[in-house]
Amino acid sequence: MSEETRTTAAADEASYAPDPRRWRVLAVSLVVGFMSLLDVTIVNVAVPSIRAGLGTSAATIQWVVSGYALAFGMTLVAGGRLGDAHGRRRLMLVGLVGFIVSSAAVGLAPNAAWIVLARLVQGASAGLLTPQNSGLIQQLFRGAERGRAFGMFGFTVAVASATGPLIGGALIGLLGEDNGWRALFLVNVPIGLVALVLIWRLVPDNEVGGDAEKDPRVDLPGALLLGLAVLAVLYPLISLEGGAGLPLVLLLAFPPLAWAFVRWEARTVDRGHPPLLDVSLLSGLPGYANGLLVGTLYFTGFTGIFLVLSVHLQEGEGFSPLQAALLITPFAVGAATTSPLAGKLVGRIGRRVTLLALSVMITGTSLSAWLVTQPTDRLWWTLAPALFVAGVGGGGVISPNFTLTLAEVPPRMGGAAGGALQTGQRIGSALGAALLMTVYQAVGTVASAPVAARSALLAALVVLLVALAAAVRSWRLGD
Repeated sequence: MSEETRTTAAADEASYAPDPRRWRVLAVSLVVGFMSLLDVTIVNVAVPSIRAGLGTSAATIQWVVSGYALAFGMTLVAGGRLGDAHGRRRLMLVGLVGFIVSSAAVGLAPNAAWIVLARLVQGASAGLLTPQNSGLIQQLFRGAERGRAFGMFGFTVAVASATGPLIGGALIGLLGEDNGWRALFLVNVPIGLVALVLIWRLVPDNEVGGDAEKDPRVDLPGALLLGLAVLAVLYPLISLEGGAGLPLVLLLAFPPLAWAFVRWEARTVDRGHPPLLDVSLLSGLPGYANGLLVGTLYFTGFTGIFLVLSVHLQEGEGFSPLQAALLITPFAVGAATTSPLAGKLVGRIGRRVTLLALSVMITGTSLSAWLVTQPTDRLWWTLAPALFVAGVGGGGVISPNFTLTLAEVPPRMGGAAGGALQTGQRIGSALGAALLMTVYQAVGTVASAPVAARSALLAALVVLLVALAAAVRSWRLGD
């Protein structure tokens, strides 16, 4: 598989002819990507409002956050494969229609159960949309231009992180807690309708080659095994946050489920059927496997920071939703500043960009953990600068990791391979949010809220240190 993949990639490079529409298509795809990623962060600042408005438990509200990320992750690879086979324009249209309808359903939901169900559908729809971004970048760009394109993708992630809490806090402050959180989801409807028109008019149907990419079948048993493996980890964490310890026994099911998934995918490839994730891609391209690990660990470490700080600042420090969003915004501002620069530098110095960026982020996170226990009136000029430093580092992780991880993947496989990479990120996001909130809630029962917030940030720091170790290993191996 490795030699065949490398040969195919070389042939694709030789036949590449720049599409004059490529930057315009990228702009349209990033608008859609911005909207789907916005819903990962926009809900964080609204968690206390939703919980109070619906009178539901913390564990149920956690599913509003983690359920979206989980469903998002479960459909990314299938969405990427279907985009490779049937055209990315078609998948973007289908996914966006589902996203608009489910967003309206969340905003108009009469109870918490309805919200959780609609959020699962919304996440699944986003999973059809997002892998088309990486697929289009793989298809339309080469060399240094690809690094810059992924740099713009990283910039989009950072801006979505910045504007999500701000939009959420502003709407709740303007419309009140009862109506404001509903507006967070209803705002997707007009944005989505505009994006539909742009996709229809500007995004081309991709031409793909090879019989494997034209096979429309989806590996449903593989998807089921992967979903059960992730649930075996995620559900116990969410249940523990709500005070139920018995589901922790489900953690024992994860190793056999993960082993069964890998074995099934290998057998699926051997039979000539399209897999959910071609495990030979992991063994044949070490750079891809290492990048997948680094990305998953990074998203596990950093995503939950936004959720924990949003809840802590409102419930522990008495901030309004808008104030909490403004205090957290420096992280995303720092990330937005460095993402495009990192996309340009990755072609020159490779994995060292990721090493430097992770080191800076770890420094900022350490400072944040130390300063979060400061008196409330000091947080604006102590915690905010520390979060900015962390964001400066965070902005240099996402886009270089995409570029390096997908460097040897043939463009005709870009959707599926990018979907697998983003699956790891989404699963990491769901696990990270559940893990950090579990630590925050557990420590909060025996200590003060600032100490609980520090403990959650220290848990994030441990995960980021593991991500740095994985990046160092990848660099030493020359990937």
